[in-house]
Amino acid sequence: MEDIANLRWRKSSFSGNGGPDCVEVANRGNHVLVRDTKQHGHGTVLQLSVATWRRFVTEQKAASLGFVRAIHGLR
Repeated sequence: MEDIANLRWRKSSFSGNGGPDCVEVANRGNHVLVRDTKQHGHGTVLQLSVATWRRFVTEQKAASLGFVRAIHGLR
């Protein structure tokens, strides 16, 4: 993966203020990169397709509202 330090990284709005679950995301072409904020750019970076990222975000939002069962067609 080429140097990603110059990408525009954004901290997740769900990360809070220095909590244990802080992540940053950046767009790179047809992919979304995800990294742990606390690693200060030196940790592992996940590369997801835009479609995968959108599904992840949709499911996380639904879970926070209690809609997980509806998304997966569970009764």
